[in-house]
Amino acid sequence: MADRLEEYRGKRARDRTPEPWPDGPPEPGANDLFVIQEHHATRLHWDFRLERDGVLVSWAVPKGLPRSPGVTRLAVHTEDHPMEYLTFEGEIPKGEYGGGRMTVWDTGKYETLHWNDHKVEVVFHGTRARGKYLFLNRHNPDDDKDWTLRRLDPADDGHQDSPEFLEPMTAEPGELPADDDDWAYEFAWGGLRTMLLVCGGRVTAHDDTGADVTGRYPELHKLGEQLGSIEVLLDGEVVVVRDGKPYPAGLDERRRADDSTAKRLKTSCPVFFFASDVLHLDGRPTLDLPYTKRRELLDGLGIEDRHWQLPPYYRGGGEAVAEASRQYGLPGIVAKRLDSPYRPGGGPGDWLLIAN
Repeated sequence: MADRLEEYRGKRARDRTPEPWPDGPPEPGANDLFVIQEHHATRLHWDFRLERDGVLVSWAVPKGLPRSPGVTRLAVHTEDHPMEYLTFEGEIPKGEYGGGRMTVWDTGKYETLHWNDHKVEVVFHGTRARGKYLFLNRHNPDDDKDWTLRRLDPADDGHQDSPEFLEPMTAEPGELPADDDDWAYEFAWGGLRTMLLVCGGRVTAHDDTGADVTGRYPELHKLGEQLGSIEVLLDGEVVVVRDGKPYPAGLDERRRADDSTAKRLKTSCPVFFFASDVLHLDGRPTLDLPYTKRRELLDGLGIEDRHWQLPPYYRGGGEAVAEASRQYGLPGIVAKRLDSPYRPGGGPGDWLLIAN
């Protein structure tokens, strides 16, 4: 009988990886266990492993589990893994096959509806992975590992896939509100209004017109790796900073750069994304929530890194915030009603721009 783990062992050095290394032949089980591992390798992906005849049949899915039936994801069929991999978590050393951090994203049982070399149809009964899914072999003559993964049954109740872009809510010019306690205040940075969609560990950026500007800001791509399987649509500003202040000339240079030039400018003229709002989170639109609740959700994401930040907001105290913005050489402040929903393209009276 062929050793189904021969390819697994052949790709690894036993003394250089913490991965399991069974010595004996696989022992068949009930064919009903699965694990999905989040794998921060060269590119973030999710490894789906299903028990079959004593091994874990495996696919690497770059964008993870599709939540809706209309979404098809690439799934790369990989080598069978040992059953011990059901619980494996750890850091595979850099330079080794699959080098990077691996954690268990979900695990549980599944039932088989159909299984052959052409298609695998199963129902996952996990904590995060639940529902009917199909792995389909595309019979690519140039790549026998080319499969797809899609959901077959309806999405969970209430789930909505995030839009890639929504027209930004606008702030109209105004004065400091008299009813100060009903307002929150943020610094205005004078940056480029930008929507970031993080989905399946990948970032897509759109400017305020809806144009795709993902290639313009390569510094922001790793935000997807930080957020992992979280799906979120963020509103904010892209800013270039020099000497602790916004640098309009640098921002204009980045705005006009093509994709290849943007990669070169990452070092000499880096951009920063200052997030200010969350419009969709993990299958749920947040537009109707009050501003303060959306900011709580935003704070909970913990998006703090060199190139993306969550600047604070201030409840009340508008005059002091305005004075601070003048001292820092900022264009002004934005006043937002604490209870205001997010109105794409609108919002008269709910957001005010108080210019310096």
